[in-house]
Amino acid sequence: MKISVVILNWNGAKLLDQFLPSVIENSPAEIAEIVVADNGSSDNSVALLQEKFPTVKLILLDKNYGFAEGYNRAIQLIDSEYTVLLNSDVEVTRNWLDRPIEILDNEMNIAAVQPKILAERNRTYFEYAGAAGGFMDKYGYPFCRGRILNTVEKDSGQYDNQIDVLWASGACLFVRTDIYKREGGLDGGFFAHQEEIDLCWRLRSRGYRIVCTSQSAVYHVGGATLQVESPHKTFLNFRNNLLMLYKNLPDKDLKPVFRVRYGLDMVAALKFFLTGHPKNARMIVRAIREYRRLKPEYQAKRKENLEKRTVSNIPEIIRKNLLFNYYFLGKRRFSEMGG
Repeated sequence: MKISVVILNWNGAKLLDQFLPSVIENSPAEIAEIVVADNGSSDNSVALLQEKFPTVKLILLDKNYGFAEGYNRAIQLIDSEYTVLLNSDVEVTRNWLDRPIEILDNEMNIAAVQPKILAERNRTYFEYAGAAGGFMDKYGYPFCRGRILNTVEKDSGQYDNQIDVLWASGACLFVRTDIYKREGGLDGGFFAHQEEIDLCWRLRSRGYRIVCTSQSAVYHVGGATLQVESPHKTFLNFRNNLLMLYKNLPDKDLKPVFRVRYGLDMVAALKFFLTGHPKNARMIVRAIREYRRLKPEYQAKRKENLEKRTVSNIPEIIRKNLLFNYYFLGKRRFSEMGG
C-alpha cells in the first residue's frame, strides 16, 4: 500500500461518525488504507466502526497509551511507504493526499509534510494547531504561519507558497514510515502535547526537511478555542516543552535558554494566578518540578540526539524572543516576525 491514514481514537465515537466519512470518500482505496487505532476506548467506538465502517482497518490497543505511544504502537504495525497521522476531528478535502505524496515521491530528503490546516468551525481562518506550518523561537515557544500565540489570521492566500518549516502539526502529519520507525517516532513519555514538535526537530537536526504545502487542505476542529487551557493540558505543555528543549538544544544554548525559560515560565504562572486561574499556575510550577525529576532519564536521549545531529543552525528556529515581539512590539502576524 502506498499510504496508510492512521487515526488514533479514544472515546471519540461521535467524532468518528462525523469526520470519518470524509476521509473514506477522499482517500482512494487503490493507494490508501484507512486505519483506526483505538486507545482502549470505553464508549461505542469499536462497535460503530465494525457496524458502520467495515472497510476501515481496526487496531485495538489494550489501554489508553496517550497520543504519542498510541501512535508508536499503531505505526509499528504499518508497512505502507507513507503514513498520515490524522486527528479524529479533521475533515479532509478532495485530492488531499495528492500533493503531499507527490512531494515525498520526488524529494527524498523530505521526511514529513503538512497540508494547510484551516478551522472547521470558521473556515476562512487558520486553525490554531498547525495553520500553515510550524516554527519556534530561541526559547522554545512554537508558532505558525497564520497563528502566533492566541492570534489566528484569516486565510487570504498569504501563505500559499510551499515552504520549509521546523515542525508539522500532529493533527495531519504525513511522514515516511521507515524514517518514523528508524528515528524513534514520537516520545512516548510525553503522553500528549509537543510530541510532534519534538519529533520534527529531531528529524530536522538529522538533516531531513519538513515542508508545508497549501495545495492540500484540511479542516480541524481542535481544542484551542477555549479561553483557558485545562490545568492538565497546561502541565503537559510546559513539562513537555522543557523536556523537548533539554533533548534537542546544542550544548552552547542549553544553560542560557533555561535561565531565561525558568523566569518566563514563572511569569506565566503569575499571570494565571492574577487572572483567577490558580490551578493552571500551580500546574506550571509542578511542570518545572516534574521536568527536573525526569531530566536524568532523558540524558541518554539527549546524548543520542547530539551525536546524530548533522545540522547545527536551523533557520526555522528564529533567534528572537516571541513573547517580547508579541506583547511589547505588537508583532502578531508571522509576516512581522522575520528571521
